[in-house]
Amino acid sequence: MIPLDPEVYMNASQLITSKGYPCEDHTVLTEDGFYLEMQRIPHGIKNQDTKKVRPVVFLQHGVLGSSTNFLTNLANESLAFILADAGYDVWLGNSRGNTYGRRHILYPTSSAMFWRWSFDHMAAFDLPASLDYVTNVTGQEKLYYVAHSQGSLIGFLAFSENQTLAKKIKLMVALGPVYTVGHITSSVRFATIIDDKVLFNIFGRKSFLPENLIISTVAKTVCRARRLNFLCKEAIRIVANFDNQYMNSSRIPVYLTHSPAGTSTQNMAHFAQLVRSKDCKKYDYGTQAENLLHYGHPTPPAYNVSKLKIPVALYSGGRDNLADPKDVALLVKKLKTKVTHVVIPKWAHLEFVWAVDGWDTMYKQMIDLLRKY
Repeated sequence: MIPLDPEVYMNASQLITSKGYPCEDHTVLTEDGFYLEMQRIPHGIKNQDTKKVRPVVFLQHGVLGSSTNFLTNLANESLAFILADAGYDVWLGNSRGNTYGRRHILYPTSSAMFWRWSFDHMAAFDLPASLDYVTNVTGQEKLYYVAHSQGSLIGFLAFSENQTLAKKIKLMVALGPVYTVGHITSSVRFATIIDDKVLFNIFGRKSFLPENLIISTVAKTVCRARRLNFLCKEAIRIVANFDNQYMNSSRIPVYLTHSPAGTSTQNMAHFAQLVRSKDCKKYDYGTQAENLLHYGHPTPPAYNVSKLKIPVALYSGGRDNLADPKDVALLVKKLKTKVTHVVIPKWAHLEFVWAVDGWDTMYKQMIDLLRKY
């Protein structure tokens, strides 16, 4: 058996402090009543001058993830720690419904009302509340927004629709960028064939794949067994095409005790709608009457990323089966702003947060780009 890593029992803050880094815990309240926890690494181990003003980087995780996605590799492989040691004030955001976003001023998580949202609401409420909070606390008017997967999607939506918020962004960096997902080739595509009503009947209208005892137990037992560890690696590969040669196999129990971290079934239904439509539209409530109630129109309106005015850097994977190269190419064509696009042929989707070669392959290059803005 691979020795049990104590990080399987840690929360995000403990993952930070256990590696010798300072951590602050912050909580922000969204306009529609969700409490979101954030972690801050104000400086690195190598640069501990607390009076120095450091440029702010805000990290936003992908679907079913949490802030821990940037923390669960070794310190010299995890983006949050690398940025802190490079001289940045690092803030880690969380979206509603995950492990660190499961409180509301009115509704308990047992209520279906708690879960009536999708990434539309993350873009409209979570991101503005989080970024406004960070700029207020730090006193810095602008920051870098670095996001993976769904985190890039909500950035594209928020910054193209909310120009006041967009003015706070020096540069948006999208890792495994997501906007349209019509060309997805992951095995999860088969689930998108299911009608929304069937999806809700199967999974309910509440939480979808939160941190749970079953996955945690498998991670701490099967994934630690040297003869069975390959099953866990294969499960990750089937979903996200993660190449074993870029994966630290000993970290799999840590990865899987922190992810999946949960979202709403409605959010997953929304992604399924995007796959079927091959467009990026707001959530379809299923009837003309409900869509009229929410949008004043019988069908959900499409987003328009061409309205985005801030500079954008896209880092995409040539083997990505979730943010497929064809969809990324469509995104590049739609963007009318300054775009830097770097393709990493050997990477798929999860390599952007968990690859052991992150520094040499991308992180150093990305930090060099940040310093130009």
